[in-house]
Amino acid sequence: MSNLTKLLDAVIRIVTDFRNLADDFQGVADAIAEFKTVEVTEPKPVAELTIKASKNEKSYTLEDVRGVLAEKSQSGHTAEVKKLIAKYGGSRLSDVQSDKYAEIIKEAEALGNE
Repeated sequence: MSNLTKLLDAVIRIVTDFRNLADDFQGVADAIAEFKTVEVTEPKPVAELTIKASKNEKSYTLEDVRGVLAEKSQSGHTAEVKKLIAKYGGSRLSDVQSDKYAEIIKEAEALGNE
């Protein structure tokens, strides 16, 4: 084999390697583009709304609600307090779901102001 043939074979191998390298780079670029698309379509606004809603709502404990209801009951609104507890699914305050505490307090504070 002549030196010219060896040189030509080497050039052909280099060109083939460059083509393979270019294909590999294209695959990486496509993967990055796909990743960016997935990242952009994530539902970030929903998470932001959830965070804002939780910041605006005060969190109440069972003791908080019990205190407000006890005060209203001592003020002569025992029947209304019992109806309020029943309205939120309980025969006792401890039966009521904690996510309803804010609503109960809001309604309880209105008792006697009507």
